[in-house]
Amino acid sequence: MSTEVRRTAGGAILLDGVVLRDQTVAKIKATIAAAGNPKICLATVLIGDDAPSHIYVNNKHKKAQEAGMVSRGVNLPATASQAEVEQEVAKLVADKSVHGILVQLPLPKHIDAEAVLGLLPVEKDVDGLTEKSLGRLVRGLKGHVPCTPLGVMRLLEKYKIETKGKRVVVIGRSALTGLPQMLLLVRRGADATVTVAHKSTLDMVAVCREADIIIAAAGSARMVTAAHVKPGATVIDVGVTRIDNKIVGDVDFDAVQSIAGAITPMPGGTGPMTIACLLENTLEAARMLGAI
Repeated sequence: MSTEVRRTAGGAILLDGVVLRDQTVAKIKATIAAAGNPKICLATVLIGDDAPSHIYVNNKHKKAQEAGMVSRGVNLPATASQAEVEQEVAKLVADKSVHGILVQLPLPKHIDAEAVLGLLPVEKDVDGLTEKSLGRLVRGLKGHVPCTPLGVMRLLEKYKIETKGKRVVVIGRSALTGLPQMLLLVRRGADATVTVAHKSTLDMVAVCREADIIIAAAGSARMVTAAHVKPGATVIDVGVTRIDNKIVGDVDFDAVQSIAGAITPMPGGTGPMTIACLLENTLEAARMLGAI
């Protein structure tokens, strides 16, 4: 899969997640077709009426169908009880025709998310967020890797951005992105030297300016400025903030793109790759369950 290299107005390589996502979807579709078109099913569980969550889930279903997969959606009202949510998830777990299950986060505040996620077996946890999946990542065992950090790695691989021996700063330490991102970067094969920065980090600018690669996943709008970036560094924007119904990333793109060597757009960078890696994980889930 070749990727035409586009550049920003300032000359940085644009790490295009839309193009790579679409190539990934096409590759998955070809793999499923070559296997005789088995019915590989991705199921989502969505609770409440949060508009962005509905958009995200609809996009996941659309791309799953484009990849030749079957998609199922379980939608529950925001008033659903803990028992009702767990009952629906348990049904999907028991259903042998379902290979991957994604519980869309965040859940309503009255729902214990850990208890819900804890119902998912490793094989069907295609979001890679349960303690079992994250434990496997720490131990280097086979399992599903959280989709957003995996998407970042796919972008680095595709655009041949070297990580071995490089200094990387990951801003943010969530179990969703920051911590698994660190684990992916330090394990054998990636071999980076990683600093995890957060709100208590002293002199964030100085820390970031040491980095060959900055991965911003704090959810703080435009916090990474030109002052944070060493000339030629790769800057990857994972954070999403909504301001006046517009998506704003953690990186001040306009200021940084003339200094960075490579940069993700927002939107159009890591977001599409999150969906691509969800479908990668669902394909792998079908393999783990003997469906392909």
